[in-house]
Amino acid sequence: MSTPPLKAAPLTAAAFAPFGDVLSVETATIRTINEGHTLRHDFGAALTLSAKGGRPALSLFRAEPLPEPLHLSMMERHPLSSQAFYPLSGRPYLVVVAPRGDFDRKGLRAFLAAPDQGVNYHAGTWHHYLLALEAKSDFLVLDRIGGGENCDTIALDPPVAVEWKA
Repeated sequence: MSTPPLKAAPLTAAAFAPFGDVLSVETATIRTINEGHTLRHDFGAALTLSAKGGRPALSLFRAEPLPEPLHLSMMERHPLSSQAFYPLSGRPYLVVVAPRGDFDRKGLRAFLAAPDQGVNYHAGTWHHYLLALEAKSDFLVLDRIGGGENCDTIALDPPVAVEWKA
């Protein structure tokens, strides 16, 4: 028996709150710095990066789109840390998440992120790896490196189909 496809909804701070933070200049706290020549946008994301001696790592991830139609076969979580992604390529992307705790496929949610929206997954939130759309896309990533097991994966059997186009 096949399950209905997971339909992506627009990414909003309220809908995404159980899983993490939406990073957007529209919702950031803004202040002027550098003698009035720069606007600083503070996202206020709940970053957790230091468990078990971990430290912040700033990286660039380059993601290639998966073949269509989209069928997801795995999910992952980072029990020791948050993980923040901000798109740099000016393209939308998909975010697929499930609540913290024991994995429950009934809790899967899909969001279509706008090109100017980032996400910060709370520690332990189940998520799919980056799902670039349209073309290869770059993301600025702030996450944890250090000791301890910080990546759990689970296979999705059967795979989950995701729809994001109208």
